[in-house]
Amino acid sequence: MTMEIVTPRGPARVDLDEAPEPGLLLVLTHGSAGTVEAPDLLAVRDAALKAGVSVARVTQPFRLAGARAPGSPERQDEAWAVVLGALRDRFPGMPVVQGGRSNGARVACRTARAVGAVAAVALAFPLHPPGRPERSRAQELRGAGVEVLVINGDRDPFGIPDPADATRLVVLPGEGHDLKKNPEKVGELVAGWIADRMDSWAR
Repeated sequence: MTMEIVTPRGPARVDLDEAPEPGLLLVLTHGSAGTVEAPDLLAVRDAALKAGVSVARVTQPFRLAGARAPGSPERQDEAWAVVLGALRDRFPGMPVVQGGRSNGARVACRTARAVGAVAAVALAFPLHPPGRPERSRAQELRGAGVEVLVINGDRDPFGIPDPADATRLVVLPGEGHDLKKNPEKVGELVAGWIADRMDSWAR
């Protein structure tokens, strides 16, 4: 099903796929110029559903408005918090893991603690702009305040985070920033990581 959530930055769209007896809600979002139809996001959705996890894919307000850049982190995070609040109201008491690819991974890490997520999934976390390693965003990973799974390709021009900055870092050989060579592998890794922890998060 598809639902619209009104935020202070405009409407967001949620594509919701519910598992029959879900033990957890996984909320995913796109990169700056991408969509929720990205191959890795779809693969994660499919694998998570098989593991008994409901999945909400969020198209953020700036993308619905046709923009290819999210604007300031503060405004983006403000809108994200409203979306997560609405989803938590719809699934009261259910543990929430949030994640995304690229810019969406940054949002998931920055807001995890504030929105009450139990963990974050960062796909193709953009450690720094290409060719600008001095502009590191590692603090967003370190400051997540929850467990974080990071999956990056070894050919990602945005860099690869340090293993010490995440709960688990997986570096996939031959993959670039789009993680589209073997998205099914990405889905398996995310679903397996969540399934291993789902019981403890539900307590």
